[in-house]
Amino acid sequence: MTLPARFETVEALEDFMTAPSQALIDDLAKVPGDILVLGVGGKMGPTLARMAKRAAPGKRVIGVARFSEPSVKEELERADVEPITADLLDRAALESLPKAANVLFMAGRKFGATGDVPLTWAMNVHVPAMVAEVFRQSRIVAFSTGNVYPFVPVDSGGADEDTPPVPPSGDYANSCVGRERMFEYFSAKHGTPGRLFRLNYAIDMRYGVLHDIGRKVRDGQPIDVTMGHVNVIWQGDANAIALRCLARTTMPTSPINVTGPQTIAVRRLAGEFGKLLGKTPKLVGKEAPTGWLNDARRMVKEFGPPAVPLAKMIEWTADWLARDMATLNKPTHYEVRDGKY
Repeated sequence: MTLPARFETVEALEDFMTAPSQALIDDLAKVPGDILVLGVGGKMGPTLARMAKRAAPGKRVIGVARFSEPSVKEELERADVEPITADLLDRAALESLPKAANVLFMAGRKFGATGDVPLTWAMNVHVPAMVAEVFRQSRIVAFSTGNVYPFVPVDSGGADEDTPPVPPSGDYANSCVGRERMFEYFSAKHGTPGRLFRLNYAIDMRYGVLHDIGRKVRDGQPIDVTMGHVNVIWQGDANAIALRCLARTTMPTSPINVTGPQTIAVRRLAGEFGKLLGKTPKLVGKEAPTGWLNDARRMVKEFGPPAVPLAKMIEWTADWLARDMATLNKPTHYEVRDGKY
């Protein structure tokens, strides 16, 4: 893959991000049936659905969400993705959806989780249980999070898939364990093949950990280094791996960590952005000896390393921020250690 020097427009960014690799095209060709994306309206869903359609133009790709932003629905229609407006909390609405052979479950609730705890648990546990029952004849790749793990030492290489999912605190992380348990239970009960996609910080020029840190460097805002180490992966790589997981499901379902292979110091990232943006980072706090970190070796073994390296992501993000390009204004809150979002 040839990596561009920069992205002149949002359209150029999304065109690159949704371009399928030959490996993805080959994997989806092995997987019979259409593709249903539940929760397509989030940060990653639209580009994942568009990538799926570009990789497998002969398949029906359907995206389901409430579509509170009508422009997302229109964008999907232009890409030949079929949008369906539905509330996933409504069992009857779930039952009425097309029973596609392949399901990407991307729905969930993180930000605002502490403000409405019952809704958080309903979205992260009740909805997965219903989906696992309604689509028990499908393959299900269910998005999860590295937050299901406990904190691990920053020099450990991260938690691997054999690390018991016991998060340190917070309704969000604990309800995400509940989400996984529902998919595990019904996978075993009904023989549903699947994967649990434990994603740790996807990166887009408009949001993500790199955007958060770079923006603070650019604007002269303090950067708390207490949560001093992170993992990140290019959103296009994460989307491609999620789709390729459809060809590598297991029965019962099993977890896979999806992130970049490096443990990265926040202090180092701030320094790199400082050089590229001509600013002096304002760092506060002291690095904790532990963090939410994932070991990506299983992912690399199954799918190969990410196509976009860290240095290029930093370079792209700094250029994007220097030109004051579009932002989603959705901070990741990667620095949170008490699990309250």
